[in-house]
Amino acid sequence: MNILKKKAAPAEAIDTSVLVPADYRLPIWFFGFEGVLAAAFDILKAFPSSWPVLLVLLAVNITVSLTMMRKRIKLAKALWRGKETRKVAFALIALRVGSHFALNALGLAVTSTLGHVLFALVMSATTIGLLAYSQEAAIRALTTTPATAPAGPAS
Repeated sequence: MNILKKKAAPAEAIDTSVLVPADYRLPIWFFGFEGVLAAAFDILKAFPSSWPVLLVLLAVNITVSLTMMRKRIKLAKALWRGKETRKVAFALIALRVGSHFALNALGLAVTSTLGHVLFALVMSATTIGLLAYSQEAAIRALTTTPATAPAGPAS
């Protein structure tokens, strides 16, 4: 028997019919990475020397995504392919640019460290909240089957 030519046994099929929403759910701490990255602009404005820490957090985020969260990749793909998640991403960008533009137009430009820290906290909290909401909507969509979907109005 030649060990080098031995074929690996096929992987067992995963029965997705027995998965519950908790199997799909990303932990809320994982959204903390996304919140920090969403606040990165203001963090860098407040603390310019923090870019190495942000790069490390980005690397940790990618590593955790590809290792610990691997079995939840179906939800992650559903989130990023979903129209609602793209709307959230564009809304966050519009909030970032629009709020700074509006404050500049009013003569209240955010220039202080405290202002940027507060902006970073708001952007981070908003990102985490919207991602958690998107996750709940995606889980409802993934776990709702036609047999359990609510019936329409009676005729």
